Amino acid sequence: MMEIRPEMRLKIVLPSEVLLDVAVSKIIAEAENGSFCLEPRHIDFVSALAPGLLTYVTADGVERCVGMDEGVLVKCGREVRISTREAVTGDNPDTLRAAILDRAKRLDEHERGARGVLARLEAGVAKHFLELQKRR
Repeated sequence: MMEIRPEMRLKIVLPSEVLLDVAVSKIIAEAENGSFCLEPRHIDFVSALAPGLLTYVTADGVERCVGMDEGVLVKCGREVRISTREAVTGDNPDTLRAAILDRAKRLDEHERGARGVLARLEAGVAKHFLELQKRR
């Protein structure tokens, strides 16, 4: 006799696409204060997710992983939705973790560069504003 497992619906949403929409029996995710596990009968839940691995067990008992950037997880009833900027699916947890941490590092470097450009623009505007004030 086949075991019937209670299910949740896991949906992972990126800015440009729905990466995953699958029936699952268990989800293990990482928050800033550590990992946690969700099952279908758990209470409704909201959490900010840290960059790292999300593991889930499909309705037929297969364990899978997703490497994710930071995001937000919302469990409402049997629906679990995750919104994140970037996520990668694959078979090797170590490769996924390395890929997502590398992407997060590159994004941080890009954002630091953008903040530097913005600071120079602001300084230029302030300088021109002071020059206009002196001309009055």
